[in-house]
Amino acid sequence: MPRIARKVKIFSALEVANICGVVNQTAINWIKNGYLKAFTTPGGQYRIYAKDLAAFLDNRGMGDSGEALQVILERANWSALLIASSDNALSNRIQEEVLKALPDFTLLQAFDGFEMGLKLAGEKPGFIIFDKDLEGVDFFKLLQKLKRDPAFCKPFVFVMTDNPESIKNDENTESGALADKIISKPPSYKNLIQAIVELEKQTEAIA
Repeated sequence: MPRIARKVKIFSALEVANICGVVNQTAINWIKNGYLKAFTTPGGQYRIYAKDLAAFLDNRGMGDSGEALQVILERANWSALLIASSDNALSNRIQEEVLKALPDFTLLQAFDGFEMGLKLAGEKPGFIIFDKDLEGVDFFKLLQKLKRDPAFCKPFVFVMTDNPESIKNDENTESGALADKIISKPPSYKNLIQAIVELEKQTEAIA
């Protein structure tokens, strides 16, 4: 079985089933019977760490599935959302609102460019909300990397700003075209949640 990269990655029971070529209920039965180690989210859904899935595949001698797992590990984690803002109060409020509406999401936070880089490299979040004025980053260069560099797995990116029109109309930098959503700061939390849900529906096709 190929070596599994050392980064945190979490799978749903359905993703495990797809990797192993079985129906979803079979993966759930593996978990319930103690064959596959898992934990339960606040919403009652099973989640499996990559290292535990890798161990399960090794024990079962499922070489082909192990190769499929390696491919999956190079994709974005579509159940993870990174919130990056130097405004701690704003970041905490967004996390609070998202957790209330989407309890099965894994929420990550970064308060400067350095922390954001660590979370991006280690977690590969599929959804990113970041402040245009985040401390320690060049806004446009970061946006270009997130959307064009394969290493970031092409996440959905929300940009928060005090002046959304300045980004939408910035034809020279193409920042308006690169961002999936440009939102006012502070955001309308209802609209933000709705936008995340709508984009989440596209992840099945991506996967």
